[in-house]
Amino acid sequence: MSYRPVKNACAVLVFSAVVGGAGAGELTVSAAASLTNAFKDIAQSYQAQYPGTKVLLNFGASGALLQQMAKGAPVDVFASADQETMDKAQKAGLVHVADRKDFVRNKLVLIVPTDAKLVPARLNELTQTGFARVAIAHPASVPVGRYAQTALEAAKLWPQMQAKAISTQNVRQSLDYVARGEVDAGFVYATDAAIMKDKVKVAFEVPLATAILYPIAKTATASNAADATSFINYLATPAAQDILGKYGFAKP
Repeated sequence: MSYRPVKNACAVLVFSAVVGGAGAGELTVSAAASLTNAFKDIAQSYQAQYPGTKVLLNFGASGALLQQMAKGAPVDVFASADQETMDKAQKAGLVHVADRKDFVRNKLVLIVPTDAKLVPARLNELTQTGFARVAIAHPASVPVGRYAQTALEAAKLWPQMQAKAISTQNVRQSLDYVARGEVDAGFVYATDAAIMKDKVKVAFEVPLATAILYPIAKTATASNAADATSFINYLATPAAQDILGKYGFAKP
C-alpha cells in the first residue's frame, strides 16, 4: 500500500504505554482509541462508586495495545475495537475465551471537513480527482483501517484507493487530519465523528457485511482480577450504558 506524508500532521494520540506494575487498588485498562471519551467518563463514574479503586487508562490502536501486552505490559482489562485483535490475544493466551464478551456496537462512516465543497454520497465517488488524500488507519494494526479496507475491497475500489491513502496510527489521528483539512476525507467510527461535529461532517455510513462489535476481557495475567471483573460488569449497568449511549455507542 502506498502512503504519503501529510504536511504539518502529527498524531493526536500518543500511546501511554504502561510501565511497571500497578499498585494495590489500581486497575489498568487498555482500550481502543475510539473509546477514549466514553471510558474517561466511565472511569470517573466507576471510581465514584468504588472509591477504593483507581482506574488507569491506556488508549491506542487495538493492535498496538496487543503488542504492548505481548511484551509484558501489565494490563488488567483489554477492550478492542474488533474481534480479530481479541482473537489474537486469546490465541496468544493473553485472555481466556470465558472472560471475553461483546459490550458495544459501532458504525464505520466516511467524513469530510465541515467546509468541504465536495461531499461524496458513496464509496465509488472517492475515485474522483477531488479526493486526492483520504485518511485510512493502517489496516495491519488498526481495526478501523481493516474495516475500511474490507469495504473498499467489496466495492472493488481498494487498488485505486491505495494511491490516495494517507496512513494514520489510529482512528483519532484520521479524525484530526480531516478536522484540520489536511485530507479530503477519512474513514472513522460514527462515535468519533460525533465528538467533532463542528469540524467534520459525515458524508455517509460505509456499508459492511458484518457488524462492528467491540469485545472486552479480563487479561489472563491480571494483577487485580476482582476489580477487572467488576469493571467489565459495571459496563452493563444503567450508569455506564448512559455514558456509552451519550457518545453514540449502541448495545451489541
